[in-house]
Amino acid sequence: MKKLEDSLTLQLLRSRESAMQFFRPILQETGFTEQQWRVIRVLNDNKEMDAKQLAERCCILSPSLTRIISRFEADGLIIRNRSEHDQRITLLSLSDKASKIFQEVSPKIDQAYASLIGKLGEEKMQQLNRLLTEITRLTP
Repeated sequence: MKKLEDSLTLQLLRSRESAMQFFRPILQETGFTEQQWRVIRVLNDNKEMDAKQLAERCCILSPSLTRIISRFEADGLIIRNRSEHDQRITLLSLSDKASKIFQEVSPKIDQAYASLIGKLGEEKMQQLNRLLTEITRLTP
């Protein structure tokens, strides 16, 4: 068995925690959790999605997403609409209020991302993204 320090899954967790140190201060300023920000970002990029698609794209379990949607709806950040093609499907989109928040916060996130790339290097970042994409496509 590999030494614990060499465990891929542990290294991935540590790497994620290190990378998130660049973004957490920004999220703390906004009052959003990492999961909540992912929901805002994905909906901003996709405009409208059903909850199942949103959960998959955000890597969030359904019960957690349900809580986020409920909170966002109460805060006026998310809008629910019925699909024109299938009335059984509820589509989610950002409200104008949430879109405005995204526009205000995303430049700060972009700066943090640039800082991370500055420390790691563009070539290594691209290589890391390629390798991680390759891992996500693996099946046992």
